[in-house]
Amino acid sequence: MIRMAPGLLLLWLLLPAFSQAQWLSQQADIMGTRISVELWHDDPTLGELAIAAVFDEFKRLDEKLSPYKSDSELSLVNRMAAESAIDISSELFQLLQESRKYSELTGGAFDITFASIGHQYDYRTGQKPDQQRTRQTLPLIDYRHIELDPERKTVRFLRKGVKIDLGGIAKGYAVDRGIALLRKRAIEHALISAGGDSRLIGDHRGRPWHIGIQAPRNKQAMAAVLPLSDSAISTSGDYERFFEADGVRYHHIITPRTGHSAKGVQSVTILAGNALRTDALSTSIFVLGAEAGMVLVDRLVDVEAIIIDQQGALLTSSGLDSLDKH
Repeated sequence: MIRMAPGLLLLWLLLPAFSQAQWLSQQADIMGTRISVELWHDDPTLGELAIAAVFDEFKRLDEKLSPYKSDSELSLVNRMAAESAIDISSELFQLLQESRKYSELTGGAFDITFASIGHQYDYRTGQKPDQQRTRQTLPLIDYRHIELDPERKTVRFLRKGVKIDLGGIAKGYAVDRGIALLRKRAIEHALISAGGDSRLIGDHRGRPWHIGIQAPRNKQAMAAVLPLSDSAISTSGDYERFFEADGVRYHHIITPRTGHSAKGVQSVTILAGNALRTDALSTSIFVLGAEAGMVLVDRLVDVEAIIIDQQGALLTSSGLDSLDKH
């Protein structure tokens, strides 16, 4: 068993010895997380070039979308968009449009302006904004403060102090871009994982990929195992970036309505056709909670969900009734 990412585990299948040489696997730390690529290729040299192309794409997107790099396009938007409308790339504009779509779909549970208060948390040092700072900042969290002009490809913030962070969608988008690059190279069996976001091409050479969902309160255990092919899967949990103070767990998934860490569930896993969708929805449904989250999933014909609630109970959407629960 190899740990692939927060919340997701890849279970290696036993394959004949002659097949093993054809599976290529590499890892790299990009976008603040561990990126893993595994693929099957008849020519190891071409396979390694394909993996390198995926890593290069992740590096390109990190340079563009990181809120921590002062020269990134996203950082430029955060510095300038409250002053006036600014021109942005078509790619960033598309991601802002996608973010708005999920904000509207989820009734504001997904909201990239959470960063207006989210940047005031430091999970390594256990720092958080006090109540007064939270009350002052909360009015800045509203996706409707972002004005997009489709004709000019510009963005403007309608209130000073608004900041955005694409952490709930960017890694999923990067995974999808990596998959597109592999498909252009006619690769038919592959997996790309970035943090809690993964997408699979094909199967594991005649067998499904087996993905394990980590038990939120036991890193050595799995809560469930999923046999998958041609699918995307994302897990959002309260157990990777967090600290505890006075018996309260503060983690990085912020409820836009309150400015505080979301409560009610320990993890949410979403399955759908692409990783941008699973990334955005796993965050959104974590914020919505188990009951409202499952109501949303039931409305979406292409989505399945596994929710582990605050008591550790595992809840599944109707399409996963036969799930192998541990």
